[in-house]
Amino acid sequence: MTRNRILALLATIVTVLIVMYSEIAFQASLDGLKLWFEIVLPALLPFFVMADLLMGLGVVHFIGSLLEPIMRPLFRIPGVGGFAVAMGLAGGYPLGARITGELERAKLITTTEAERLVSFSNTADPLFMIGAVAVGMFNRPEIGVTLVLAHYLGAVLVGFTMRLHKGEESPPLPRHGGYFSRALRALEKGRKEDGRPFGRMFGEVVQHTFQSMLFIGGCIMIFSVLVQVIEATGLLTPVKMAAAQVLAVFGLDSSLTSAVINGFFETTLGAQTASQSLAPLAAQATIASLVIGWSGLSVHGQVAAMLAGTKVSMKPFLAARVLHGLFAALITALLLGPARFVPVYITEAIPALNQPTYVDGNFAARLLASAQLAASLTLIIIVLLAIIWLIKRIIYISFRSRD
Repeated sequence: MTRNRILALLATIVTVLIVMYSEIAFQASLDGLKLWFEIVLPALLPFFVMADLLMGLGVVHFIGSLLEPIMRPLFRIPGVGGFAVAMGLAGGYPLGARITGELERAKLITTTEAERLVSFSNTADPLFMIGAVAVGMFNRPEIGVTLVLAHYLGAVLVGFTMRLHKGEESPPLPRHGGYFSRALRALEKGRKEDGRPFGRMFGEVVQHTFQSMLFIGGCIMIFSVLVQVIEATGLLTPVKMAAAQVLAVFGLDSSLTSAVINGFFETTLGAQTASQSLAPLAAQATIASLVIGWSGLSVHGQVAAMLAGTKVSMKPFLAARVLHGLFAALITALLLGPARFVPVYITEAIPALNQPTYVDGNFAARLLASAQLAASLTLIIIVLLAIIWLIKRIIYISFRSRD
């Protein structure tokens, strides 16, 4: 049977199941819509807009030139990959995948480098892990720091591991002139290559962003329906029995089986199911980290769409998702066990982490929190640009005075 016939058969079966369980499908669709509107949309919208604007203004090229001496030795990725990593870590998935796709289409990185980059730049964001998971689902704000540390440390480990992924690499940037001068020339070059007036650029960025956000919402709703409908048929019972045996090998409660299965399809549903299980808190958080690192087939579908039009293969990405889930789960177990003093110390050092209510509110509250985080990142970049311009200006005046 050909691939097209298999896909046609699966689509037919899913359609029949949705019709048979129409009430469950309708409620699942509403749950997915609520999740998208209340959590995903306000968290991602500011970051999508700012990322596209910074790329069009040439700031990405500037950052790439500055980070070239760091990103290439550590991760075998050009400096521009640092922008995807920073925005992906702060904005959440699939922002890292979207920026990676844009970099590959613009020929700023090779296909192999894009496969390395998307494997660890496409992560969950802190607003989701602290606000939605730790506060909203677990009602335990103190584990938010643990989840964030485990997730980001796991991402870094994945980045190091993906160095082993071989393929064509882009040549290092030429080193003509001073370090900052090269970065400024890269900024000017990037802006000229884009060439759009700012008004037109802003309009196209907003339009493109909302198209992407609607697509993400559709993915969340579809996979929410799939999970609930398949669950209602009882087809997952044998799978749950097998998963329970695997969890027992690692000393984890069998009540976490549903969380693993649900998280395989959709991250948020998996984390929520883990928080509602009868297992101890440490086991719940460990499985939540596992499914957040894996990120779910829903996010994988979004990543595939963001990389459309490139030659990037999904196989390295899927392997990296497995590694990220395992790394994050292991680190979470350590941080809630022998190394529990680490998140405690960080929480005491940063009191604001004990009061994350700003991300546990309505749409407007989450949008404001996300906008503040995106604006902070942008402000840091602008201040850096201003300082570099000022230093360059001082040096220029100094040399001119000597002449």
